[in-house]
Amino acid sequence: MNTQLIGRWAFIVFVIVAVLAGLAAGFGGRAALGWVSLVMVILGIIVGLTTLTEKEATPFLTAAIALLVANSGQVFLVIDEVAKPLGTVINATLTNIAAFVAPAAILLAVKAIYNLAKT
Repeated sequence: MNTQLIGRWAFIVFVIVAVLAGLAAGFGGRAALGWVSLVMVILGIIVGLTTLTEKEATPFLTAAIALLVANSGQVFLVIDEVAKPLGTVINATLTNIAAFVAPAAILLAVKAIYNLAKT
């Protein structure tokens, strides 16, 4: 099976799981969040190893930094004051996306550092 195809399917699964787990967290389903984070990390590693190229390194790492910084403050929990589950859904979804992006960003950053050191 083609590695690009595996990476695409991993990305599709990631989006579905991240959104569904975010919705579940917003409506009280926090029991499986540890497993969801583990699945996100594994899918991030798969995508990082199979689909990201050197050409995509700078845009991906820039987007990853922006996403991880936006998620670090958990600013969307403020929305809970107005619309109770909405802030939790957004925050949990962002946390799941961050759990996916972080390992892929680490792998891509290590590849970039290796390529810089190699030359």
